[in-house]
Amino acid sequence: TILLTSGFAAQVLAHGILTEFTANGVRYEGFATESIYKIQNGNPVPDVAAWSTEALDRGYIEPNSMSTQDINCHKNAAPGVLTAEVAAGGTIDFFWADWPHNQSPVLTYIAPCNGDCATVDKSTLEWIKIDEAGWDGEWAGQKLMNNNFTWTTTVPSTIAAGNYVFRNEIINLHSGVKPNGAQLYPQCMNVKITGSGTDRPKGTLAVNFYKPDDAGILFDGASKNIIEYPIPGPPLYIPGDTA
Repeated sequence: TILLTSGFAAQVLAHGILTEFTANGVRYEGFATESIYKIQNGNPVPDVAAWSTEALDRGYIEPNSMSTQDINCHKNAAPGVLTAEVAAGGTIDFFWADWPHNQSPVLTYIAPCNGDCATVDKSTLEWIKIDEAGWDGEWAGQKLMNNNFTWTTTVPSTIAAGNYVFRNEIINLHSGVKPNGAQLYPQCMNVKITGSGTDRPKGTLAVNFYKPDDAGILFDGASKNIIEYPIPGPPLYIPGDTA
């Protein structure tokens, strides 16, 4: 038992999850890894807005799994029960406790649920990228680590009110030079956007976000000679663009 526990601890230290987020100044718990065991054993777990996953090792989605539904919100993810709230134009802080990988872009997407996010079918979610950061002389992952392991995304003031799934993602590229070496860490939560925005931009299914050989996926994040980094995925949302 001791050996198994030690091995699990080592795996946990090697990876990461979103442990909490703050919206409109209100703190919300993330989905706790230990809840996976409780669910498997038929025991109750706290209701949270964050989506559950079955990533026991706090691990990642590999590029070869980009065409599966796990790319939405992680391994066998299921919607959270609760819903957080944020005003359009406000911010959400995503806290990744002790995140260890600095050679990473950070991206945030939202997808309208067109109803209750607690019952949404993840395969139908059409995602809009509202925030992205890569390398500008320093990796976004390093900036997150320097900022108390926190990434802040501003919700565009032009986005229409409604129920959305938010998806914050870190792509670890320390082994990205190798085929299937990139590590994708998507984490999701239910959030109601309030406000007077009217934009309802067209989104992209997550299975169409990336390909394993995209320039921003098959990339040597550990290189000392980076000149430019092409951020992967669909284009960043521009206010007023509903096409």
